[in-house]
Amino acid sequence: MKIIKSEIFNKYPGIKFGVSTKIGNNSEPPFYFNLSYVVGDKPEAVKENRKMFFKELGVNERQVSFQRQTHSVNSNFVTSPSFYENSDALYTNIKNNFLAISVADCIPVFIYEPEKNVIAAIHSGWKGTLNKITTVTIKKLIDEFSINIQNVFAFIGPGISGENFEVGSDVVKLFNDDVKIKREEKYFIDLKKHNYLQLLELGVKPENTEVSGLCTFKEKDLLHSYRRDKNFSGRMLGVIGLI
Repeated sequence: MKIIKSEIFNKYPGIKFGVSTKIGNNSEPPFYFNLSYVVGDKPEAVKENRKMFFKELGVNERQVSFQRQTHSVNSNFVTSPSFYENSDALYTNIKNNFLAISVADCIPVFIYEPEKNVIAAIHSGWKGTLNKITTVTIKKLIDEFSINIQNVFAFIGPGISGENFEVGSDVVKLFNDDVKIKREEKYFIDLKKHNYLQLLELGVKPENTEVSGLCTFKEKDLLHSYRRDKNFSGRMLGVIGLI
């Protein structure tokens, strides 16, 4: 099984973190090592895959919170393991309370503030990125927990890269020039860069931020991509928790 880790988070024994991939004990096509129940995969296969993933990560699945991601800027404070409707960000300061993000192109952003012992998991697709869900969520953490922005650590996980996220003229005009790419009369948006710039604008230190270079669309043998595989795409899970 292949699990993606963060070099920044690895320095902190007080958190547990990992992002799944297509590579696991059950890697049969077309869904491979899929951890989502909503893509058409066999429920019993998903159940077994999740069991193996959480065991490898060292996490009890009963302690994990999930959400129905809707490309909103809605976030929820997790006090105990739950399922949240219409939500794209989860946060907590409670130990053994793990937060899960489903990934298959959209950008996963994970936050840790060790002084206040606060974490967040954010799902940022193009709509969430445009509406600055990362900024909205972190401002919520500042308001509710008085976190120190200078002490925030962030990992922007595997997601679709700017070179592969092609958009139409109706979408590209919504974004600032610093995240736009034009190639052969086609337009592309760099969602990872947009989220990174949001972090910097808030005051997060560049040295406290890690950006995964992995592109879900490009890494066909490693990562799920809805844009690439359409209805035959599985989903990965990114999980973070305080221990």
